[in-house]
Amino acid sequence: LQEEVKEVSPILSVHGHNIKVTEALKEGDTLTFLIVSQKLSGTGEYHVARTYDDFEWLQQHLFSQEDVPGIQGVIFPPLPAKAQVNASAKVIKQLGFLALEEWQPYCKALEAFLRQIAAHSILSKNKAVEIFLTSSDPPGRQRIKKNIFNRLSQAVEGMRKEGHKDVDEFFQTERDHNLLLTGCTKTAAEVSHPVLCLFAEIAVACGHFSAALHLCVEHGEDPDKQAFSKACVKLSEVFDSMKKNMTSVAENNVNTLGLGLDLESRYQEAEKEMLFRRTCKLVELEAARKNAEKAKPVKKAAMEEVKKAAETEFEHISGVAKQEIAQFHGVRVELLRHSLVEWCEKQLLTAKENADQFNQHLQAFRGMA
Repeated sequence: LQEEVKEVSPILSVHGHNIKVTEALKEGDTLTFLIVSQKLSGTGEYHVARTYDDFEWLQQHLFSQEDVPGIQGVIFPPLPAKAQVNASAKVIKQLGFLALEEWQPYCKALEAFLRQIAAHSILSKNKAVEIFLTSSDPPGRQRIKKNIFNRLSQAVEGMRKEGHKDVDEFFQTERDHNLLLTGCTKTAAEVSHPVLCLFAEIAVACGHFSAALHLCVEHGEDPDKQAFSKACVKLSEVFDSMKKNMTSVAENNVNTLGLGLDLESRYQEAEKEMLFRRTCKLVELEAARKNAEKAKPVKKAAMEEVKKAAETEFEHISGVAKQEIAQFHGVRVELLRHSLVEWCEKQLLTAKENADQFNQHLQAFRGMA
């Protein structure tokens, strides 16, 4: 299987834009995600169960396509950090909006990851993608290579290379913009997380108060006590409605704007990784050119070959990177725009429903007067 997944297939046998991660099943500390894909043939669907290790298996195989020209210029769709049952504070901070143990938002994040891979002109051709989406066997149990790109990013000389001046103004400008946007989007996601999740805490408080009001209900024939008890019951219903409303608002926040900001932040980091890989290759190319210039006659031919190979690889990476950046800008803007529009639409609908409920409660209170 290790060799088989390096082959390429012309197209996937599923509709990539309709891939769905429908639910997460918890068994002990293990989460299993159910993935449904519609067959291109129109004769049914593929249903597969995958763990996070399987998702990592897929990502690693996409990273390891060293025989694909310019592969290091690809902005790889970012995989969310591993979700854990009873996660530590460190993991919760890392996951942000995806740390809730209501797994639907996390399923949506994995779904976006798969859809972006399936829509990618280079990555979708890797046999590993077809295996992942259609095979009943769990691919994550196969042995995989270590991530060569992570090794590059974690190199000791990484900081020196990251600040290396680019020879192409297009890429230097993109690196400067990315550095700014990476910080801004990460801050936006971190700052908005407690604000958007505050509504869930308010919902819990409303639920507690609604239940507490029932403790004030007294039974008996005293008219004043009966009137007070009815008011408590009715007020309890109001706060129960507020609880449901705040719960809907909280879910809307996470499933629209929250996921949108999270994906935007992870995608900026993915572009940063790609730009860094290209910078590393630029440093290697410049070193190869210097070595060729200084080489003694006996080694001159060999050094020239190394230089030409480095130039060819760098040109391939830069060519792919320019195409990726152009597409990336359009995709990230569209994804963020969609999350903002969906957020507004869902909150407007929730607000209208809430207004109708409060109007009904108001009429009921007036009837009690």
